[in-house]
Amino acid sequence: MAKNVVVVGTQWGDEGKGKIVDWLTDRARGVVRFQGGHNAGHTIVVGDKVYTLNLVPAGIVHDGVDCFIGNGVVLDTHHLLCKEIEPLEAGGIEVRPRLKISPGCVLILDYHSALDRAREAAKSAGARIGTTGKGIGPAYEDKVARRALRVHDLFHPERFAEKLRETLDYHNFVLTRYFDADAVDYTAVLAQAMADAERIGPMVADVSAALHAINAAGGNLLFEGAQGSLLDVDHGTYPFVTSSNCVAGQASAGSGIGAGQLHYVLGITNAYCTRVGGGPFPSELDIETKGTPGHQMSGKGKEFGVVTGRKRRCGWFDVPALKRSARINGVSGLCITKLDVLDGLPEISICTGYRLRGETVGLLPMGADDVAACEPILETLPGWTESTKGLSSFADLPPAARAYLARIETLCEVPIDIVSTGPERSETILRRHPFE
Repeated sequence: MAKNVVVVGTQWGDEGKGKIVDWLTDRARGVVRFQGGHNAGHTIVVGDKVYTLNLVPAGIVHDGVDCFIGNGVVLDTHHLLCKEIEPLEAGGIEVRPRLKISPGCVLILDYHSALDRAREAAKSAGARIGTTGKGIGPAYEDKVARRALRVHDLFHPERFAEKLRETLDYHNFVLTRYFDADAVDYTAVLAQAMADAERIGPMVADVSAALHAINAAGGNLLFEGAQGSLLDVDHGTYPFVTSSNCVAGQASAGSGIGAGQLHYVLGITNAYCTRVGGGPFPSELDIETKGTPGHQMSGKGKEFGVVTGRKRRCGWFDVPALKRSARINGVSGLCITKLDVLDGLPEISICTGYRLRGETVGLLPMGADDVAACEPILETLPGWTESTKGLSSFADLPPAARAYLARIETLCEVPIDIVSTGPERSETILRRHPFE
């Protein structure tokens, strides 16, 4: 019987989902991306090769596995073709025969990124969301406003041209009159879209129907989330969130598979916390001062954004945040990543709760203002001097590392099924397989 697994980030993104999706793909017939855009990034390490992906699902580096971009994704076709497909194919990976794109994907066009950048530039420093400037938010706005152009529209050139002119007139009015920015050229956008349409045409397919066919034939599906649950537009630290739903339930809406066909949710979480861009972060540490835990997390963890290159903020593991994520996703089990980054710290703290306006809180509040007012309550455990890098057996972990993981399990009330001790596929400890 087919089994479907959803992989989601349980923090603010950058938890190492790409490696785990790649590692799980050997049990999957298809891998599906169901939300977000090219503002997300996954890094896959296979031997001496490093693959950086934004839209193409991480399963692409496995031969014989089909990959799907579902209708919940906002799609920059030019980025997909030039920045991902072409480099992958130049490296010897077959992409086009195995990648299928939903005709329901909303297109990201040049005016979306122009609006994104203009809005961020107009805000005061403290009010900036920290977007990538790639047009994700404005594209989702067009979708909700029912004025979006979708992949399906590309193959009806006259209708596309008419809709584009109408939509671009509206957005150029905002760009020039409100933001005092340059207008986006209609002719250039249309020409690029039509050129891209010819190239992606063979990859466009009914993704929902294809996924149902795989399940009917007994094949497993793996659903790959982007960003992290605490950036979810409904459940995250609003307004410092992304513009899509990042939770496991979106795998159904964003791909066309029934919610009852999602059998296991794997929550990916760092052994500590990170956040890139603006927004509250209760357990945040100093990452600039040498010799501090935060500095070690930043440097040893190579905490730089895959898409932007910005330094990620780092902090202690946050139990109230994880518990919020576990509930909104229905997490079946956890995968703890980057355990090896904590090697050598004499003491390791866990944020077990918050003090919020004189009260003790055990669950991440809704909304950024309340989260910003939270003071972390820390519990300190002994660290370990031994290296956990590359270990593949739970029994081989230092006793203090096992105690740290056990404490996380107890506090979060979710079993740890996988532990990642490095970026390579082999650097993985399996306790319970999501597909079994």
